Amino acid sequence: MASRRGIRFALASLAAIALFFVLREHWAHALGVLPYAILLLCPLMHLFHGSHGHNHSDRQPRP
Repeated sequence: MASRRGIRFALASLAAIALFFVLREHWAHALGVLPYAILLLCPLMHLFHGSHGHNHSDRQPRP
């Protein structure tokens, strides 16, 4: 019986190969969507980024 790690690796490899061939055939369409993808990514990064890098000097230190 194959391990789950091996199955995941095989599926990820298959997905990467399929993505390569799809992008190879439709490169112009993929590049046309790129500006919209970047604009969509900005609010998503702000939403999921959390409070990393913020100064929390008003918090009390943990004992």
